[in-house]
Amino acid sequence: MVSLAPSVCRVLAAAVAGLPVVSMQPSAQAAAVPFPSVESSARSLSVTLPEEPKASALPYIITPERRALLNTIRFAEGTWKGGRDLGYRVMFGGGLMASLDRHPNRVIRSSRYASAAAGAYQFMPFTWDLVKRSIGVQGFGPEAQDQGALFLVQRRKAMGLTDTGVMSPKLAALLAPEWASFPTLRGVSFYGQPVKRFTQLRGFYNVSLAQLRQIRDRRRELLSRREPAEQQQGVGVRRPVCTGPTVLCGL
Repeated sequence: MVSLAPSVCRVLAAAVAGLPVVSMQPSAQAAAVPFPSVESSARSLSVTLPEEPKASALPYIITPERRALLNTIRFAEGTWKGGRDLGYRVMFGGGLMASLDRHPNRVIRSSRYASAAAGAYQFMPFTWDLVKRSIGVQGFGPEAQDQGALFLVQRRKAMGLTDTGVMSPKLAALLAPEWASFPTLRGVSFYGQPVKRFTQLRGFYNVSLAQLRQIRDRRRELLSRREPAEQQQGVGVRRPVCTGPTVLCGL
């Protein structure tokens, strides 16, 4: 989201272990960012299988490709927090919201800037109002914030590129007017503010996507093992509710 302050994200030294090799080599800086263990319950590792029953009435399924982009936005906006859900509580300046019942709509002032941006994707109050009117989310919890961010990605006509699983300069540039920390094709912020280098974003994205695809494949394997057992018990086979990563369930 458009932020009125320099990014507060800092790269912390930690090794990312046990991840599959990806085709693009991540930057050394991105590889040093801590990621949750694949056994973690952190929302940054939560993905949806198209063949699973729909769990909610919210519009967007979250594939590994979409989650990797959401994680990358958090990395760029300074709310990654090691992939922990704590990032959903971050306000401008680094303070934490006491409640996720609603957007705090509170202007925080620093020595140079003032902003009311809040949440994992640093929503401004007027942007969050648009999200609520458009897709009907309730509260300001992690699920609502994820859905709101994907709505903004779609609004910027970037969902198709997101679903390819490639962090490209064009994708970053499409999102630059929404998130000031993303670079334009010229490599600068759309709003003249501090910006992440594209190589940093791509490196982080590639590591995140590899981990998320690993989680997806494990879940798919477990699901395939469970279905024959359910058939024997008379439960029946679960039918897919969506086809392909570009389908927006519920629309």
